[in-house]
Amino acid sequence: MEDSILRARRVRLLVLDVDGVLTDGRLHFTNAGEEIKTFHVRDGHGIKLLAASGVEVAIVTGRRSIAVERRAAELGIAHLHQGADDKGKSFDRLLGDLGLPREAAAYMGDDVVDLPPMRRCGLALTVPDAPPIVKRHAHRITRAAAGAGAVREACEFIMFAQGSLDAQLAVYLR
Repeated sequence: MEDSILRARRVRLLVLDVDGVLTDGRLHFTNAGEEIKTFHVRDGHGIKLLAASGVEVAIVTGRRSIAVERRAAELGIAHLHQGADDKGKSFDRLLGDLGLPREAAAYMGDDVVDLPPMRRCGLALTVPDAPPIVKRHAHRITRAAAGAGAVREACEFIMFAQGSLDAQLAVYLR
């Protein structure tokens, strides 16, 4: 059996980066200096399905954004860590707060700043356009691009590995 499937079976927490994972990684600013982020609705629905299957979801991001606060609230993500200068420390603190071992966490990142938690977690996920060094430390690389279904794919992969995907989709197949 594939190693990433065995790792995904143990996941009780999915930790997500924002820029380059939940978004396509580009930063947009209005003339007034406001930041605009674009999130994909299917990624959001994947997060809701995963949470309904019993896996918690958290966000750890190096930037601060009102848009991220709003999106996290819409999706019911209670664990939001913005302005994380050291994502490894933020990841470890989150695990401590939740009383979870590292192998029970998945982390999805896209750049070198994400390597500390990716190297510590039980299941490291990344996106197709991540730098080669990040891909080398990932247990699984999504086919879908960042901000365009990569998070949904990761959520469905975890649910598939845990045997909960069919139950989550059954309500839509009646």
